[in-house]
Amino acid sequence: MPVTGARRLPALQGRLVATLFFEPSTRTRSSFELAAKRLSADVSSFSPSSSSLSKGESLLDTARTYVAMGADMLVVRHRCTGVPRQLADALERTGERTVILNAGDGLHSHPSQGLLDLYTLAYHFDPANPLPEALQGRRVLIVGDILHSRVARSNLWALSACGADVVLCGPPTLVPDAFADFLAEPPPGQTMDPVAQRGSLTICRDLDEALSGADAVMTLRLQKERMRQQMLTDLYRYHRDYGLSHERLARCGASIPVLHPGPVNRGIEMSGALLDDLSSNLVESQVSNGIPIRMALLYLMAAAESSVDSPPLG
Repeated sequence: MPVTGARRLPALQGRLVATLFFEPSTRTRSSFELAAKRLSADVSSFSPSSSSLSKGESLLDTARTYVAMGADMLVVRHRCTGVPRQLADALERTGERTVILNAGDGLHSHPSQGLLDLYTLAYHFDPANPLPEALQGRRVLIVGDILHSRVARSNLWALSACGADVVLCGPPTLVPDAFADFLAEPPPGQTMDPVAQRGSLTICRDLDEALSGADAVMTLRLQKERMRQQMLTDLYRYHRDYGLSHERLARCGASIPVLHPGPVNRGIEMSGALLDDLSSNLVESQVSNGIPIRMALLYLMAAAESSVDSPPLG
């Protein structure tokens, strides 16, 4: 079985982790908070609606307030690209050593989701040895709203770094042709690509064709809150062309794992019957795997920033 991270460990005892989420979240926020608590850290949960932001306080001053209260780590989600990086740079300039973890920024990236998706797939392909090598040469299909998805971008970098061949599928308004060159530029924050040989990236407009050769498929939520008008006008037609169901998978001869980072719009990205069939999808495994993956991130980031020897995780 996948790791659940249920055992409490003393690794971060005496540390304070603050979750600063400026966008709604169920899975990521709860997962980070549970991860911190299972490492024996104290947790402070920030709520924008009841904070001094409504009184005009800046985001940076909000972060500094938590630092002044002794926060060792800030887990930050924001609708604007680059906010976690900007906070980290601003705090570093004032001599603060508080760790900033990116829990999702705009359309840019969602690093911890990318890592837990890698682990979920690696465990599926090789439960005895769920390492990146398990993804080498695998064909992973990502379907849906790629344009507005930070999850897709993180998975593109992560999957290709492990040697997986990624296929994107969706209408041109949500999967622009320009995404075919996404991996041609260095990853964010890098002057050159640290990965010598990546897997390939292609675009396929026909979902049935793409499914026929896939080893796994991830479907993504339609982020209607980020869309301009006329990008998507007919949800019925979208589900017909790009929605997953038992019937579609069977028709394509695709006995493959189905992933979704959540939240799921039932009957749009996938049928309710497929979502409820835990033998056919890995959605709940993604959620449960998020806790130990984020435990590892918190532990490693704390250890990297501290000269004090931390107790071993195991």
